[in-house]
Amino acid sequence: MPPRSTPSVAPLDDDDYPAYTMGRAAEMLGTTPAFLRALGEHRLITPLRSEGGHRRYSRYQLRIAARARELVDQGTPIEAACRIVILEDQLEDARRINEQLRATDSESQPETTA
Repeated sequence: MPPRSTPSVAPLDDDDYPAYTMGRAAEMLGTTPAFLRALGEHRLITPLRSEGGHRRYSRYQLRIAARARELVDQGTPIEAACRIVILEDQLEDARRINEQLRATDSESQPETTA
């Protein structure tokens, strides 16, 4: 009998794979499903939907939601917390791109000797 092929574990390593149900995500964050829905209403995270229409969250989305929860727990209104997290995420992307451009630029610059 030929060996059965094993399924790929790639989704387990993928930060964007929607692995968590709303209930599990809320439990992991120590919050309520209503909080997660509110983050969606404020367009901080947009969960994917299962075939049955249930919300599914990725690890990346849970990290974003956890940061928003930290801010809300500190007294920041949810609308402001969502905006802060979006801006922090954009800043991190800009820094990453800037570093990549610097690395590319330094590789393409001819070396000068003094």
